[in-house]
Amino acid sequence: MATVESVCEECEGRRFQASVLEYRLGGRNIAEVLAMSMTEAEEFFGAGEAKTPAAHKILDRLVDVGLGYLTLGQPLTTLSGGERQRVKLATQMAEKGDVYVLDEPTTGLHLADVQNLLGLLDRLVESGKSVIVIEHHQAVMAHADWLIDLGPGAGHDGGRVVFEGTPAELVAARSTLTGEHLAAYVGG
Repeated sequence: MATVESVCEECEGRRFQASVLEYRLGGRNIAEVLAMSMTEAEEFFGAGEAKTPAAHKILDRLVDVGLGYLTLGQPLTTLSGGERQRVKLATQMAEKGDVYVLDEPTTGLHLADVQNLLGLLDRLVESGKSVIVIEHHQAVMAHADWLIDLGPGAGHDGGRVVFEGTPAELVAARSTLTGEHLAAYVGG
């Protein structure tokens, strides 16, 4: 059976009793805070009465991975695979990892958010980290230092290395389907 949801008549969907909603932080109650986007919350917890450095640091990483449009109270079950990967990346950025492997992190992203993600990946590389991205997005391929193209086709028709080198070399060679599409993308 499909999930059935109904709005609570007492709290009107705010998920908290009226007595809880009386408490305020920076002029907002818990329901209002949970309705904030990550970008808005980063600002909210970064200054003023609500200043909370630990929360601000976490929110800064979430915005950095291109998730600023999500709300604080958004259920994880509503996130796409790419969004869940970026949440995990934001979490891992607090750790001491040296190698990051991402599988299609641009899934569902607007082009502007892809550019933000590329900036983040650049900062990881500049800080001495190794970043391996499995990706079909041409902006990411064009931005890479090194490409490994598997093929010659997909699924059972693939699985062999058909090209290895820089994006410029792949565009110049146009020896694979990926090379042809990348050349068209970059105008080469």
